[in-house]
Amino acid sequence: MRLRTSLVSVLVVAMTLVGGTSLAHDDDGEDSKHDTPIDPKADWEAQQPAVAPGTNNSAPTWSERPDRFAPCVQGVAYLPEFDGHPVLGSGAFPCDGVDLLSYLPPNELLGGFATGTGRGSDVWGWTDPQTGVEYVLAGNENGTAIVDISDPKRPVFLAHLPTSATNNLIWRDIKVYADHAFIVAESAGHGMQVLDLNRLRELDAADAPVILDADARYTGFLRAHNIAINEDTGFAFALGQRDDSQGCSSSMHIIDIRDPKNPTFAGCFDADDYVHDAHCVVYDGPDTRFTGREICVNASPNPGTTGNTVVIADVTDKDNMVMLANVPYPNSGFSHQGWLLDGHRYYLHNTESTTRVPQGVDIFDLADLTNPQHIGFFENPAQSTQHNLYQKNRYAYQSNYSSGLRIYDTRNVAAGELSEVAYFDVYPPNDNPGFGFGTWSNYPWFKSGVVAVHGYQGLFLVKPRLGERN
Repeated sequence: MRLRTSLVSVLVVAMTLVGGTSLAHDDDGEDSKHDTPIDPKADWEAQQPAVAPGTNNSAPTWSERPDRFAPCVQGVAYLPEFDGHPVLGSGAFPCDGVDLLSYLPPNELLGGFATGTGRGSDVWGWTDPQTGVEYVLAGNENGTAIVDISDPKRPVFLAHLPTSATNNLIWRDIKVYADHAFIVAESAGHGMQVLDLNRLRELDAADAPVILDADARYTGFLRAHNIAINEDTGFAFALGQRDDSQGCSSSMHIIDIRDPKNPTFAGCFDADDYVHDAHCVVYDGPDTRFTGREICVNASPNPGTTGNTVVIADVTDKDNMVMLANVPYPNSGFSHQGWLLDGHRYYLHNTESTTRVPQGVDIFDLADLTNPQHIGFFENPAQSTQHNLYQKNRYAYQSNYSSGLRIYDTRNVAAGELSEVAYFDVYPPNDNPGFGFGTWSNYPWFKSGVVAVHGYQGLFLVKPRLGERN
């Protein structure tokens, strides 16, 4: 059933956000409610007010929305309407080789700027195989916003899938398989939502945003920090999950999603302790012992046991999964996330920390899956706290909180080297380490070349000019 909803939300700011200062806390903080490490933002989040007092503001209707296209000119993409904004401070977004196509602040996505009001987190994308229309799936504290970016300069907030949880927390993660979105959250009682994305083509923009119901909900676990999906095998991996009816540790709870609306339990990977994120592939790399096997490369922060490591696992046989390697790395912090590059030899890994000096990307050579080698470290030019990174073609796209989207050339990765070639800074006040500001994640795989950059302060649609950088 379609429901028409007015876009009214709270545009408010907790006092800690106004100054834009860095936020100190224990990088390897533990959730007092359970004995497994969670995202190191947790300590900071717990100190923030659930909803700060403020003034209600109505978002403009789609026909009234201002043009927010701002090309990167002399190092700045400028939106004057945000000058003096209580969180962003300025509409002058630092940039290099990346143009801003549009920006949707959280109050235009049924959210707000303050903790608990609907701030942004993870993001993914889907392209309709019948129409070619591109959609952004943006995770928020209160659900998932779906944005039609057919015209990325005039995006339409088409639909909203409300959370299935009983409370609102920042951690929400989304992946797509077989034209269905699979959504998990740290919030209590959430489980895994399944949404058939084919339904989007039936929606009318005149009714936007349409409030949707999930097509299915998997409850083999009720809370999870993250989800990874191997689209080649049809298995999903819930990571850092809890309230688990199958008794899996907070490492990997594996779900068979080949019948998307009927997900079923497939197994537990318990050889590791806590797994924060994973990249799972059908292996086609240089270690021919494992050709055709389903391999996961995991970011595993376990300070009380193995320390912060990268774990490689063979998960082909869900009844007999095997850890192949558990590798520490220099100057480690909270082992957060990483991506196995095309060719399945090199792995880029990030650490989420406010205190690691310097901040940067660790580079591993996985020519031998049972004996990975740390071959390099790339020091980020901007020293903000790192978050998710992904690869498209020759480039790695990393979301680094307050310093925004950073784009790295991987052509010299075999030598343990990266180079920054472009960026778009979504938080003008500073590039300090800390949480609560800037971008959480990005989605770089749209055929149009649009990159969706999402996080605490909303959704930025940008387009890099990398063809000029070769």
